[in-house]
Amino acid sequence: AMLKENLIRIYQESFRANWELPCLSDYFKAEDRFTYGEAAREIAKLHLLFRECHVKKGDKIALYGRNNVRWCLVYMATMTYGAVIVPILQDFNSNDIQHIVNHSDSVLLFVGDQYWDSIVPSKVERIRAVFSLTDFTCLYDGLGSAIRNFTESLDRQFEKAYPEGFTPQQVCFAAVKNEDLVLLNYTSGTTGFSKGVMISVNNLTGNVLYAIGEKVHWRGSRALSFLPLAHTYGCTLDFLLPIAVGSHLTLLGKIPSPKILMEAARKIQPDIIFTVPLVLEKIYRKQVLPQMQRKTVQLALKIPLLRDKIYESAKKELSDALGGKFKMIVAGGAPLNRGGRRILV
Repeated sequence: AMLKENLIRIYQESFRANWELPCLSDYFKAEDRFTYGEAAREIAKLHLLFRECHVKKGDKIALYGRNNVRWCLVYMATMTYGAVIVPILQDFNSNDIQHIVNHSDSVLLFVGDQYWDSIVPSKVERIRAVFSLTDFTCLYDGLGSAIRNFTESLDRQFEKAYPEGFTPQQVCFAAVKNEDLVLLNYTSGTTGFSKGVMISVNNLTGNVLYAIGEKVHWRGSRALSFLPLAHTYGCTLDFLLPIAVGSHLTLLGKIPSPKILMEAARKIQPDIIFTVPLVLEKIYRKQVLPQMQRKTVQLALKIPLLRDKIYESAKKELSDALGGKFKMIVAGGAPLNRGGRRILV
């Protein structure tokens, strides 16, 4: 059923209402931190850039690179402009990428610098321009030099567009209908090239509203994101939801080693953790298993009264390793093995 609520309007309200709050941070790049107000400015700049590139409502914009703050800003800017985002998983090879960019009819491509070398501009025929996800510089201008020149003077263009300064009231996103297409998701196809799944504003609104209703995130809550945001699981719960309610989202970039994840979790103290079983199992093996395998513990596990105490302490150990402040860990994408379930539940 078509919902009354609309995700694009929810975002417009969120950026206005949470103006001063922290919005997006990159764990490894202290300088990449944006409040909601600063993120809204960047989105408004990208909207000017899209207009300069003659992007129309419903046009496709492809996004290929590791999770970082600019990846998130491009995704938000595309949706709130009324265009369609095409996020591409990092593990696709250059042939797949070129196929997806062409098959989706994408007109712009935002790409992580390390992936740009593997793309041949002449093979992505409809792309008007390619931009870097490090700093939004123009890597390829299919229209001569007009786009590159505009990108280089983007800050000036922004000041020209908002001579009185940029205030919450000026966050004015496109009127996008719930039935409109907003996302083309290319899953890893089992046969041949992957297929693009068409996802509407209504689909995403439903998912986000459900999570808001369950109070999964709230204004000022802390999110630590390391799942690939090109997948709908990580994207909905680690990104679309937090930005809708005014959470602070810290990006780890990619699935980290247990050591880095534990360090980051202690520092950020996330309120909820979205993960895949593999990550929990790695932490379990590193933090908990060595203790569990000691002879005395193995003996004690045979005594019911002690067994519960040991599992309780293992649970605390695992909880502390992940910051100790979360109200819930959500593991999706694959089943948890028996050992992991025994400790966590």
